[in-house]
Order: sequence, then structure tokens, then C-alpha cells
Amino acid sequence: MTFGFASSSAAPLTSASGASASRLLEPAEWAAAGIPLLRNPREVVSGLHARHHPGPSTAIVAVLDPEERLRASASFTRRQASADGWMFRNALLAQLRRVIPHDLRRRTPVRTAVLLYCREGDARWTEEDGAWMWGLRDACTLHGLRCGAYITLTQDGWQVLGEGRGGRRPHAHSKAESVALSEALPLTPRTGGPMSEVLRRAAAR
Repeated sequence: MTFGFASSSAAPLTSASGASASRLLEPAEWAAAGIPLLRNPREVVSGLHARHHPGPSTAIVAVLDPEERLRASASFTRRQASADGWMFRNALLAQLRRVIPHDLRRRTPVRTAVLLYCREGDARWTEEDGAWMWGLRDACTLHGLRCGAYITLTQDGWQVLGEGRGGRRPHAHSKAESVALSEALPLTPRTGGPMSEVLRRAAAR
């Protein structure tokens, strides 16, 4: 299911475009932040792509358990014209609250949130990416999760920013793969509303 937000340009942004320098992370800052590495990023990317079928300007936030199994995920298309980490944080936090209970009572987070963002342009870092990184990190703190990988999906393929790992497929205009989702990632329901009780029970197990 896709929530809210209409598309906007994903071209490299400048400070004048509205991106706040205090609410974005540079690649070097992200790499130095101790973000946990994905054991098999290709499986994560392929599984999320098959589940959500993202197009340009679509963000997918997913929560993984310690075994890197997918517990919940949600996709939405961003609406605002300028990149702002605070706005992105709020959008991500709203989706996390819809699909999975918080872990704020734990001393140490055990679940990890990752973000896959599909956009136009090439694989080079943009200020928009920096704003998403800032937003993901802050949303994870507020929801009691570990901040995980930020992955871009462009015409060049997918790339885990800050790690140098990537691949050519899927890419921003790929059709959904015809593999069974269970072969890529064990999945749980990803929508809020009527499914929230299911998610709470699954998380408690």
C-alpha cells in the first residue's frame, strides 16, 4: 500500500533549494556513524522492491529483526518540493508508528529500520539523500530503533550509501521480480489500521 505524498524532482539540490545544512548528513558523517551493515543487501532490496513496486520519489521504510527478517514495512511518495530532514523525519516516524510498536522501553534497540528511496538521477549523493539520512536517524531515535542502511534506487541500480555496495538490478524503472516474496524475506503485514493488532501480536512473539 502507498501512503500520502505526491512526487517531486529528485535532481541534486542546493542549499538555496530549501535543504537545511543542519538537517542533512554528508556521506562521510553517515559512514562514521556506525550504521550496522546489512548481511545480504541484495536480498533486502529485492524483497522490498517485489513487495512495494516503487517508482521514482517513492520511499520504503522497513523494520528488520536481529536475524534480518522483515517485520514490517510501508511505502509512500514524497510531496514537498524541497528536501528537509525534519519533514522527512516526520513522514518516516508517522509510517513507523502505523506499522510497528515502538521499542522505547528497551535499553538497547534490537530492531533496525532501513530506508530504500527510489529517485531519478544517477547514483551520486545529493542533498536530498542527506536529508533522508538525517530523517531516518532521527526517526529511529524517536521510535526506539537502530538506524540502519540508507539505500538509493536510481537508473544506475541500487546502492547502499556509505558502504560502496550495490548492484544493477533492480533499478528505478525495474518491473517487479516474479519470485515468491517468501524466498527473499519473511514478511509480516505492513499496513496500519485493521492490521495493527496483528503486528502487535507478531512483535510480541
